[in-house]
Amino acid sequence: MSSPPDLPKFVVWAPDYTDEGVLQRRQALRPSHREKALKLISQGILRVAGGCTTLESIHATAEDKKFVGSCLIFEGENIDVVRKLVEEDMFYKGDVVCVLAAMMDIDTVTLTGSVQWDKEKLVILPIALATSLPPVPS
Repeated sequence: MSSPPDLPKFVVWAPDYTDEGVLQRRQALRPSHREKALKLISQGILRVAGGCTTLESIHATAEDKKFVGSCLIFEGENIDVVRKLVEEDMFYKGDVVCVLAAMMDIDTVTLTGSVQWDKEKLVILPIALATSLPPVPS
């Protein structure tokens, strides 16, 4: 199932917050985040996705990588459709704060709004790709 070739593509840069608990939140939310991403990939909506790391983490083991955010490429009718998908992601949503706070045994007051991605710095832009996207998994 692939998207029509004329469907616009959008690149998303979603930087993480930089506070002390950011890595723990990323690890706690990753299973739900990944499950949703795999569904969007199989539908041909999310075409490329990954966590961005520090330069020092290039050769680090998976456990030792230091993430600074996420980069994603979506296909969608318009930027509003893509923005809605991003805002539904576990790394963006604020309504997981109470569950996450309980899991991490922290005060919910220390977390407000987005729990992983910094909403103030998140960027969504149309992208004119010079190369092909990988095929949609069948």
